[in-house]
Amino acid sequence: MSTFGDIVHRRRSCRAYDPDREIPDSVLQDCIDSARAAPSACNRQPWHFTIVRDPEKRRTILEKGLLPGIQHDWLYDCPCIVALSLTPNFTVHRIAPFLSKIPYHYVDAGIAGEHFILAATEQGLGTCWVGWIREKKIRKVLHLKTAQRVVALIAAGYPRDPNFFEADTATSRKPANEIARWM
Repeated sequence: MSTFGDIVHRRRSCRAYDPDREIPDSVLQDCIDSARAAPSACNRQPWHFTIVRDPEKRRTILEKGLLPGIQHDWLYDCPCIVALSLTPNFTVHRIAPFLSKIPYHYVDAGIAGEHFILAATEQGLGTCWVGWIREKKIRKVLHLKTAQRVVALIAAGYPRDPNFFEADTATSRKPANEIARWM
């Protein structure tokens, strides 16, 4: 059984998926259940996950919902795209951020999204956050309410490379002394 540390250090962005290997419902449900456990400002839980496995719907999202300039061709082989959206609460996500200048709803969505991604890693899925999006176009394709804000797409699928999780991610991370200060 993997420890939390093992999962965190195994997780990295996957950009090559096995297009023929479907993700069982139970695996995606486990990821959703993990995201449900995420903390949020005043426990508002503003997030929503739209699981898109339909090939035509995925293609439409990729053709209409990505900003130009950065190639995302690898997404066409991805068997599942998860749209992470949120519905802000007026008091917690509008008034409080106005006073504090901290966008709590985006913090909340990020925490829930990362819970989803770490659970996916534990289940053997590769994932990749995609933030280079046309939020309004994706909202329209997915028939989301105007109040729902699409924060990111999460690509999810089984990595094409069977040794994907074996790569050493420690060398690509900043050293601890560059990201932390002790007082």
